[in-house]
Amino acid sequence: MITLENVTKSFGPTVAVSDASFTVDRGEVVGFLGPNGAGKSTTMRLITNYLEPDSGAVRIDGADVREDPVAARRRIGYLPENNPLYPDMLVSEYLEFVGRLRGVGMDGPGSALDDAVQATGIAEVFYRPVGELSKGYRQRLGLAAAILHRPDYLILDEPTEGLDPNQRQEIRRLIREVGKEHTVLLSTHVLPEVEETCRRIVVIHQGRIVADGSTEELLSRAKGMRTVVVEAEGAGVEPALAGLAAVEGVADRSEREGRTRLTLTVASGSDPRPDIFRLAKENDWVLWELHEETGSLLDLFSQLTR
Repeated sequence: MITLENVTKSFGPTVAVSDASFTVDRGEVVGFLGPNGAGKSTTMRLITNYLEPDSGAVRIDGADVREDPVAARRRIGYLPENNPLYPDMLVSEYLEFVGRLRGVGMDGPGSALDDAVQATGIAEVFYRPVGELSKGYRQRLGLAAAILHRPDYLILDEPTEGLDPNQRQEIRRLIREVGKEHTVLLSTHVLPEVEETCRRIVVIHQGRIVADGSTEELLSRAKGMRTVVVEAEGAGVEPALAGLAAVEGVADRSEREGRTRLTLTVASGSDPRPDIFRLAKENDWVLWELHEETGSLLDLFSQLTR
């Protein structure tokens, strides 16, 4: 397993990761979520030993990666966010180059090269220049290079960034297939991607781990959240609604054509809609919309990282 124990990493006065602890067990596909600048990429670079923590430890099967960094890297496949490739090489040349660096067998059916090409579906572009590949095929090539040495663990940083919907779907399918044989830590901010591919979710915000649980647990927690959407035309809509006993806060607000649209977070076990209707009648508001919504993973993510 991969274990982070109270890991902290700073760059000058900026604390990128603060006292982070979590574990990725064998056979898991874990979604690593957080807004931009939350510390996702830094954490992944710490796990892959591209960076060293200021304090705490990163362990692979109990061994600190700093004790034998080369051995640790042999066990990890890493696809960084920028997916560095050599555009002047052919796809075949690039994979052979990576294979030589990794010291793996590259010849014949069933070889490491053949398995990586078949797993990622890049046979049809095998003899094309890397610089001529579409974004989707570039991501496939990066994934092929990451699994070429048959690692135990895969660290994927925003693997579907910049892809169109069809390409995203294809890369998600590849990750699910790869996840059957590897332990995967997947960084992304695309929440549907997490629901489709991950069994567990870890959320980081401002360098700190703010949630860690199975996808089902966090979705269940999200669906326990309730919001009421109101759109009304009239005076004093927001302060009047925010003052209701059942309303815990205003999650979203917008104005259009003289109408105020609010998304209200609601206390458990209460329903403010009858009181909202009465307020509209008393204040002579025009009530354009009033309905309740159950929470989603996006709502929970927004609450955790707001």
